[in-house]
Amino acid sequence: MSDNSGNSGGSHRLKDKQLAEHVAENRSYWDGMASDWVGAGQRSWQQDSPTWGIWGLPESQLQLLPVDMTGMKAIELGCGTGYVAAWMTRRGAHVTGIDNSLEQLKTAERLMKEYELEVDFIHGNAEDVPYPDASFDFAINEYGAAIWCDPLVWIPEAYRLLKPGGCLTFLGTHPIAILATPDDGSNCDESLHRPYFGMHQQDWRNVEHDPGGIEFNLSHSDWYHLFQNTGFEVLDYLELQAPEDSSETKFSIPAGWGQKWPSEQVWKLRKKG
Repeated sequence: MSDNSGNSGGSHRLKDKQLAEHVAENRSYWDGMASDWVGAGQRSWQQDSPTWGIWGLPESQLQLLPVDMTGMKAIELGCGTGYVAAWMTRRGAHVTGIDNSLEQLKTAERLMKEYELEVDFIHGNAEDVPYPDASFDFAINEYGAAIWCDPLVWIPEAYRLLKPGGCLTFLGTHPIAILATPDDGSNCDESLHRPYFGMHQQDWRNVEHDPGGIEFNLSHSDWYHLFQNTGFEVLDYLELQAPEDSSETKFSIPAGWGQKWPSEQVWKLRKKG
């Protein structure tokens, strides 16, 4: 069990609490397919320079991480195999990674030892992180809390965890990609399949194509009002486009679709004060 110090460099399992339905479902879903992500995690740990999202866009283009993180305390909210935590550690940060899947964290801990880095990995829910207020200078996630946690819960939790002036950056699915995904879970097309207003929870457990998991997203105005009401200021917002030379389908996003419409979004925020 973590002592909340963030200094032990290993994997810790917290005492189980009663989990919300989406937390329990997503834990089971990711534990069940963790082995599918070992290879991708290994490749990402090997990278000298980070690349982001389903299209592998370079850090030089997106600038999601501070160049020098020496002495910073950082947390990855939904760390999976821990490669973003590794990238931050190499930039000088003291890093905590929390993830809902114990099986994913087994890969993260193995790679941490293989690459001789020190990260404090915690098995837990990014909506309820066992650290005191104002513990971190920087928080980030890529397809972690950004889509698998309820933003009405995890955004205030991230705010609580950050010091005044601390920054939160996250990358996840663009709302347009959710609207354009057919009800059977097949590839995005050029029709709108669900309402934009009131967007919140998407349950993919019983779809025909690639079933599993409960995701979350919001309309742009709802994201903005959530940030404003929580106490964040928006530093930047990016809508990510598939590169012109892409021809593959990445998950449910055909390259041609992703070249015309944004499949991913990045929010960069700062805690006021």
